[in-house]
Amino acid sequence: MDQDLKDSIMGALEEVIDPELGIDIVNLGLVYDVSQEEEGKTEVKMTLTSMGCPLAPVIVDQVKAALADITEVGEVDVNIVWSPPWSKDNMSRYAKIALGIT
Repeated sequence: MDQDLKDSIMGALEEVIDPELGIDIVNLGLVYDVSQEEEGKTEVKMTLTSMGCPLAPVIVDQVKAALADITEVGEVDVNIVWSPPWSKDNMSRYAKIALGIT
């Protein structure tokens, strides 16, 4: 996957807002990696802020919807992983400021 496509995918994922925190999943540091096979099948490797997140299916659906408009992206597989575990250290400066975390 070239850098322009990866940037487009990450930009689209910035439109996916965590419903509980009100910050996008990229700035929260929930997206660990994106990769793509030649046929356009795209994998988003990500985590959630907690294992018992009741909104996981909503976030997965929003990820798929956010990538649907990118021509190069075909089928989307959202792979939720728990290792490495998410922490507030994964958050961008913007997310920390927005949530009042120092």
